[in-house]
Amino acid sequence: MSTQRNWAGNIRYSARAYHRPSSLDELRELVAGSDRIRTVGSGHSFNRIGDTTGALVDLSGLPATIRLDAQRRTVDVPAATRYGDLATWLHQQGYALANLASLPHISVAGAVATGTHGSGVTVGNLATAVAGLELVTGAGDLHTADRDSADFAGTVVALGALGVVTRLTLDVVPTYDVRQYVRLDLPRAALDEALAAAYSVSVFTDWRSTLGTQVWRKQLADQPPPPADWLGTTAADRPWHPVPGMPTVNCTEQLGVAGPWHERLPHFRLGFTPSSGDELQSEYHLPRADAAEALAALDEVAHLIAPVSQTSELRTVAADRLWLSPQYDRDTLAVHFTWIADTTKVLPVLAEVERVLAPFAPRPHWGKVFTLPPEAIAATYPRWADFAALLIRLDPAGRFRTEELDLLFPR
Repeated sequence: MSTQRNWAGNIRYSARAYHRPSSLDELRELVAGSDRIRTVGSGHSFNRIGDTTGALVDLSGLPATIRLDAQRRTVDVPAATRYGDLATWLHQQGYALANLASLPHISVAGAVATGTHGSGVTVGNLATAVAGLELVTGAGDLHTADRDSADFAGTVVALGALGVVTRLTLDVVPTYDVRQYVRLDLPRAALDEALAAAYSVSVFTDWRSTLGTQVWRKQLADQPPPPADWLGTTAADRPWHPVPGMPTVNCTEQLGVAGPWHERLPHFRLGFTPSSGDELQSEYHLPRADAAEALAALDEVAHLIAPVSQTSELRTVAADRLWLSPQYDRDTLAVHFTWIADTTKVLPVLAEVERVLAPFAPRPHWGKVFTLPPEAIAATYPRWADFAALLIRLDPAGRFRTEELDLLFPR
């Protein structure tokens, strides 16, 4: 394990063993015989919440069967499946997911466990599509939950702390086409209108010039294109990449060319290295109603952010009722930072970002870099104590705990 790292390379895993079981029975036996164990998915986490000094288990060796239930409009999918692979398969069957994240490379279980999201004022994060799941508990037992289960809302976004999720059942919709337009130089006053202007919208800024350096507008294909003078922006006449200087061939097609949902909703193509790779990431989820004031607060430290930032993305996510979801009970503005890959330079800036955002009860993305103390995070989640109790009930031996989880939920 000494050579095993996460996707970005900033975390070297501490595990003393690495397993890739080929059957559910083998996995159950492995979990029951371990003192500490965690699942490793696509490795797209930038902190140690998924690290362990025990064993890491890779689920990609389990049976990879995907099962569609057209009558119920659900799909049953193995936990290790990448969203891009699932989306391609679903589209071939005539179905789709309501939302996708920026990267199609991430695993379904990992994205769900951390409340990872796409964008849209009416669309929830990826975890809100979960209709049911199956997990292996610390005793090696098989536990299932669906929307009729009493603690279902606490079991979905669970940080891998309740067990090894093996399969998930997701809601699906009929497949649809999307057109993607990039607009340039959005005025600050038009931000809220821009974010609500299409099915999915992302606004990128460099913290140096106008707020909306780029606006990625992803609209349903049957909707009219934005007018030439849309919100005072100008239309891009060539493809763009969110990170200046990176090759645009990595990005999904733009310029209003209609295409399948899974080839437009992500920012990056499945067949290419996502984003820049050489980076750190942070993300804070704020009440959408406070967007203007929160961004004004960030203006105070923009001169610190800009030198260590590759790009920053603003997007919205609809409220949900999942206990540890960053969108629990509030419509959200997500402020995402793609930093340079230099922890010593980034962390002091991160502290200033968190300081100015403190009045807005920020919820950090569970899988990215943050320094907020556990008590500050807990104060923003009304069901925190309920999840802590569920954690003790389903994992009394602490098999799925990590140092990060022990800090968040001390025993």
